[in-house]
Amino acid sequence: MVSFRPAFSAAFVQTRLVTFAPLDPIGGITRDWAWEGSSGEGVKVAVVDSGIDATHPDVGPVQGYVAIREGEDGKLVYDPEPHEDSNGHGTACAGVIRSLAPACELYSVKVLGAGLSGSGRVTTAGLRWAIDNDIQVCNLSLGTTHREFFGVFHELADAAYFRNIVLVTAANNMPIPSFPSVYSSVISVASHAVQDPYTFYYNPKPPVEFGALGIDVRLAWREHTHKTMTGNSFATPHMAGLVTKILGKHPELTVFQLKTILRELAANVDRTGVSRPPRLLGEGPLRGGGTTV
Repeated sequence: MVSFRPAFSAAFVQTRLVTFAPLDPIGGITRDWAWEGSSGEGVKVAVVDSGIDATHPDVGPVQGYVAIREGEDGKLVYDPEPHEDSNGHGTACAGVIRSLAPACELYSVKVLGAGLSGSGRVTTAGLRWAIDNDIQVCNLSLGTTHREFFGVFHELADAAYFRNIVLVTAANNMPIPSFPSVYSSVISVASHAVQDPYTFYYNPKPPVEFGALGIDVRLAWREHTHKTMTGNSFATPHMAGLVTKILGKHPELTVFQLKTILRELAANVDRTGVSRPPRLLGEGPLRGGGTTV
């Protein structure tokens, strides 16, 4: 008879255990398995940015809106009415996501103004809104270097992780860490120049874990125009779009499973074994720098 159970142990009582289906072996995870035939249907995606122009032909319908600002009394104001893009940046990110996952449900969470400026308080409120509304994928092509927001962004990133909400975050364009991209619970993204939206790389030495197309990208912009631009901001929606495609086919996946799948499908995976250090017969584990090979 068990007389005492430590906190949080109730989930592991035999009568309360939740069962779930296993994943295929890592070697069986292919791009066809991951997203072939998926259009992202049924997946809710929030673009936390400067707004989305839903009339742009590259973007299409937006299923929900919220614009957040600070009122004159200091309280936050949440406006759920349709809005425009104050800059073009949010439309660019939405267009990339829509090109990869055309049937996803887009939500515009407007927290940035015309100069892509915004307060940390408003931005964190936007992310909290997405979490509270069970958005499955959040595109965060933004961040802050102000240390006072480290804690609140970390709290929100962990809250999203434990609710299986994927935060896809842009690394800073400058060599300075920014939040929330440095947290282990998010999918952090920087840029490469290969002109293929399905080509992405894994970085075995984070904090930035993945590289996606973000250099010289043709993007949707304000007033039904296009621009060719460069930035980690535009690599991020490429990864968010792929994550959305995967979830459209495998909605049961957790965040850590998604990261494992993306690592396995990265274009720089060496399937020949050439990159592994040689080992002699009978040799034990090689140890160095805290790593066991």
